[in-house]
Amino acid sequence: MIVSTTNDISGYKVVQHLGVVRGITVRSRSVVGNFVGGVQSMFGGKLSVYVNLAETARQEAFDHMVEHATQGGANAIIGMRYDANEIMDGITEVLAYGTAVRVEPA
Repeated sequence: MIVSTTNDISGYKVVQHLGVVRGITVRSRSVVGNFVGGVQSMFGGKLSVYVNLAETARQEAFDHMVEHATQGGANAIIGMRYDANEIMDGITEVLAYGTAVRVEPA
């Protein structure tokens, strides 16, 4: 699956638009993760426990989006974006979305 944040893919032409695809995940911080993050924050610098949580959530949402596009017959996604919203304290929704398309070499 080719995924691009632009509305075209160099060397390919879009032959069919299949519509919007999305992948959603909802993640929460654990008590242990909050404790470790709190300790890390006292020393400053990169908060690896939260970086790992964010990266895992984005990857899950991305994988769900690609699965959705594949089920719809796409071989590429253009205009891909991420969005995140806090549903409640410590619980975050991460959304990956884009336009599913069929492309052919130009």
